[in-house]
Amino acid sequence: MPIQQTAPERALAGHNGAPDTAAAPLPPATAAPGQLPHQTGTVLSMIGAVSVSHLLNDLIQSTLPAIYPMLKSQFALSFGQVGMITAMFQLTASLLQPWVGLYTDRHPKPYLLPIGTIATLVGLLALSIAPSFPMLLAAAALIGIGSSTFHPEASRVARLASGGRYGLAQSLFQVGGNAGSALGPALAAAIIMPRGQGSIAWFAVFAVIAIAILTRVSRWYQNHLQALQAKKARSAGHGLTRRQVAAALIVLGVLVFSKYFYMASLTSYYTFYLISRFGLSVQSAQLHLFLFLAAVAVGTLVGGPIGDRIGRKYVIWVSILGVAPFTLALPYANLFWTGVLSVVIGLVLASAFSAIVVFAQELVPGRVGMVAGVFFGLMFGISGIGAALLGHLADTTSIAFVYKVCSFLPLIGVLTVLLPNMEKLSKGR
Repeated sequence: MPIQQTAPERALAGHNGAPDTAAAPLPPATAAPGQLPHQTGTVLSMIGAVSVSHLLNDLIQSTLPAIYPMLKSQFALSFGQVGMITAMFQLTASLLQPWVGLYTDRHPKPYLLPIGTIATLVGLLALSIAPSFPMLLAAAALIGIGSSTFHPEASRVARLASGGRYGLAQSLFQVGGNAGSALGPALAAAIIMPRGQGSIAWFAVFAVIAIAILTRVSRWYQNHLQALQAKKARSAGHGLTRRQVAAALIVLGVLVFSKYFYMASLTSYYTFYLISRFGLSVQSAQLHLFLFLAAVAVGTLVGGPIGDRIGRKYVIWVSILGVAPFTLALPYANLFWTGVLSVVIGLVLASAFSAIVVFAQELVPGRVGMVAGVFFGLMFGISGIGAALLGHLADTTSIAFVYKVCSFLPLIGVLTVLLPNMEKLSKGR
């Protein structure tokens, strides 16, 4: 005898992001306690909660590089020691994420979200009182550990709360991180730099707020673990062989490389490029950077819902390969068109990441946390390595030459042709 599904189970039961529209929803009165009604209000509140938490998490972690000049001066650090702080943070924030995701895929730990953020809180407080370089390294490691537990688990909650609109949920989640990364350096400049190391402790307020939000999220997550397990049990295979899945994941990884290596050239060196080539003031160059980052936020927000509607492979095509004409034109444009092109590039290129993450999660069903950890780890790692290598290239050549070289990176998007069409596979099933 078939078992009647609850409303959240039906919302999660769709194949490849499509909810099961054939089943009629239960009346609200019959929904079990603690479960979602068929309406999306509660679901959106959970997506909003993890998005705000993502903002707070990335705000805190982006504060660390923003205060490097202060730490370098106060502790008489060499550039090599500053690099070691970055390496310690990246080691824990990037490399641990896939392993955290893999473990929690097999052994769900709903309350790992607030527990991990407690590590971030302790790291911040340690950073505010650190008397030595080894203590700075330990504080950076703790902040990285908090980040490594946050991203895979919060991405899982966003997917669970999506009601089948996986791209929308991932976009809303990701745009919170973008906002936090932009706010962190600005708040660090306004609060920490004028007051010194001890004022880092004020940022613990953000960690405490995140812990409170994530405790509520974890309670919701725990109540819906049964629906998640039911979804795993019902999920059908996509019909691809292990070799085909591995090849598709490699292609997605290469696409992430092309996207974030190019993005590193703009987020790290765009102001220097504008000042060097067009003689802009620092304030004017920062305004252009702000417009680019605003376009990135908008592109992140719209990419997921468009992928839900027309298919994620098409979004990846347009986002990465489609941006190539604009990146190729950028090094040769005048100031006006440089500003226009940078906004178009940010808008189009940023729409890919949500589609890539959801595509990968569909390739490896049941490994939501591991996939999120791998791709968020790649994003952090490639961005850091790209910024370092492009800085070295700029030192040995010129900042203009960096943009000429990077302009070809989106052409790697032609590899999208090798990705399977998940929507067609779904219809075939």
